[in-house]
Amino acid sequence: MSLRLFLATLQFMTRIPVPERWTHGLAMDNYERGIIGFPLIGLIVGAIAGGGFTLLAPWCGVPLAALGYVLVLALVTGAFHLDGLADTCDGVFSTRQREQMLEIMRDSRLGTNGGLALIFIVVAKVLVVSELALRDVPMLAMLTTASVAGRTVIVLLMYRQRYAREGNGLGNIYIGKVTGWQTAVTLACGAVLTLLLGKGAALLALIIAMVVVLLLAAYLRRRLGGQTGDTLGAAAEVGELVFLLALL
Repeated sequence: MSLRLFLATLQFMTRIPVPERWTHGLAMDNYERGIIGFPLIGLIVGAIAGGGFTLLAPWCGVPLAALGYVLVLALVTGAFHLDGLADTCDGVFSTRQREQMLEIMRDSRLGTNGGLALIFIVVAKVLVVSELALRDVPMLAMLTTASVAGRTVIVLLMYRQRYAREGNGLGNIYIGKVTGWQTAVTLACGAVLTLLLGKGAALLALIIAMVVVLLLAAYLRRRLGGQTGDTLGAAAEVGELVFLLALL
């Protein structure tokens, strides 16, 4: 993967400023090759958010530092994955037909199910991070690894999956387009980074997160007939939370 493609993927996945000249001229058709950089992007995002927790904890205490960690994650990513989680929950839990679910997911307005999902994920992360801090876990390393895990497992909703909508969308850049080699490299990179940062316990947590996300992929495929960009975001949030829970 070229540096230009990695920077373009970083620009796509986060709000970290990347000069336009560094990514100019890269066709969207090439973006699917950037999937192998997702774990590294998770490393960058996690280090920033984990660093925020580390700086805040001595000053304002663990619970507020945990809330700050979640806020920094949202700011760095532009709440990209949180938006996907909310839209997915609005659609899937609407008890409508498949086509109506997909239309609800496309609607920019936040529904009750999406609002509840956002409240749950934020509260759950704050509580789990606070509990981990009380157990003297190396927080910077583990919070960084959580973001690595969350972005690694996304590939499981891309490889050999069907795009649920007619026409093109952001998710269609990746869904059904990544190869087996790209998937294996992405998972291997995520596993190596996880092992280096968090050792055996973190690697086990990553495996648990992968199993849960595979089950989520099967559920969403049955409900929606495939995956969308929103379900990719939902998978990142679910994978990150499950990873943190597994560390307990």
